[in-house]
Amino acid sequence: MSTLKRFFQDTIIYGFATVLPRLMNFILVPLHTAALSTGNYAINTTFYVWAAFFNVILTYGMETAFFRFFSHSKEKGKVFSTAFITLSVTTLFFFILVFLFRDYIFGLLDLQPFYFNILLGILALDTLVVVPFAWLRASNKPVKFAGVKIINIAIVVLLNFYFLWWVQRFPGSTPQIILNNYSDADKVGYIFLANLAASAVTFLILLPYFFRTKIDFSFSLLKKMWHYGWPVMFAGLAFVINENLDKLLLKDMISDEVMGAYAGCYKLAVFMTIFVQAFKLGAEPFFFNQAKAENAKKTYSLILTYFVIAGSFILLFLVAFIDIFKELIIRNSDYWIALSIVPIVLLANLFLGIYHNLSVWYKLTDKTRMGMYISIFGAIITVLFNIVLIPVLGFIAAAWATLAAYASMAVISYFLGRKYYPVPYNVKKIAFYLLLSTGFSIISFAFFRENYIAGSALVLGFLLVAFFNERKQVQELIK
Repeated sequence: MSTLKRFFQDTIIYGFATVLPRLMNFILVPLHTAALSTGNYAINTTFYVWAAFFNVILTYGMETAFFRFFSHSKEKGKVFSTAFITLSVTTLFFFILVFLFRDYIFGLLDLQPFYFNILLGILALDTLVVVPFAWLRASNKPVKFAGVKIINIAIVVLLNFYFLWWVQRFPGSTPQIILNNYSDADKVGYIFLANLAASAVTFLILLPYFFRTKIDFSFSLLKKMWHYGWPVMFAGLAFVINENLDKLLLKDMISDEVMGAYAGCYKLAVFMTIFVQAFKLGAEPFFFNQAKAENAKKTYSLILTYFVIAGSFILLFLVAFIDIFKELIIRNSDYWIALSIVPIVLLANLFLGIYHNLSVWYKLTDKTRMGMYISIFGAIITVLFNIVLIPVLGFIAAAWATLAAYASMAVISYFLGRKYYPVPYNVKKIAFYLLLSTGFSIISFAFFRENYIAGSALVLGFLLVAFFNERKQVQELIK
């Protein structure tokens, strides 16, 4: 239980580092949807879709490789130095290529040159701090990690409120240069500038960590890290496709307005996303550090069970009170046409979290190429479902594609894990909680919309079932 206790403590801190910034960022959703039309919100979404894509390209799995080799190596300084120098050099090379072909890239990404230049700045700064952030996590310094993350998002939020709220209400205190450039399209650019400023401050805060060790570059180590990390990169690209291709296709196949509405309602799944991300941040270094422990597999099994219980509760709670969240978060009714995607996207993200948990087998056995294959399979499902079904079903097809991709990835990972690194997961119990939560969610959404007494009863019923089933384990954890 001491091992689990440390895992929960680290996850809570990493969760705080993830939850608070995401919640602060969540505050921006009503601000953005109120300030931007669905068409301009589509521009905002397109920017961050490409940011996610290039972020994976520029880091090429080096973060995960860093954890793998840092946790096992006696020469930790060499691991840090090799990873940091490699990322710095490849980032410089990337920007030289972009500069040479910039005119072609503008049109390909469907971004204005000004927006694209901001994107490049954000990508450069964020890539350079990947290794320092990874070092904080691998060195069990979650508080420092959380502090820097919170500063970053605080700057983003404050500048967003300044540009999109303060300037509009108090123009007399605003510099004239901003007032002269304050159309609806300009507001989108200010959102991007806020992110650039936050990335710059984060870079300056972490700058001292760049010099923590002497320069000790190793080509042999780099070769091993690359061999381990490149499948992670392709898996990351597949994840970006699974998570974002639907938005780009909706933009091209239907309209900017529908894509904007879809992307806005997609944000209502943020609480599940926060939960999954917090788990991943705490779990990844924990799984590596505990791999040689005597009861490691039993611990992994127990963690997945608790993860599914918590995620199933979040799914049911959000669906039961979805109309309250709709009013609080997306106040512009133009976005509500896509509200039906929310329960599907919530369940899809829960399956994504299950997949992250199950992925321990290929990371610990150095079979990251298998993870790449699984993710590519999910991406293929995403592409096929979207292209075939969007013309038939409309935007709801994009949500079903996401669910199909993540659920299939979780199932495939489970069966492959049984072969290469068998963990005694309690499949019957996990399936029971998933089916119970999903069934209650369907009942609530289909038959009891805005009936909060019925919704509360369903949520309470799920909690009572979970409590009586797990009360012995909960009592042990509390002790």
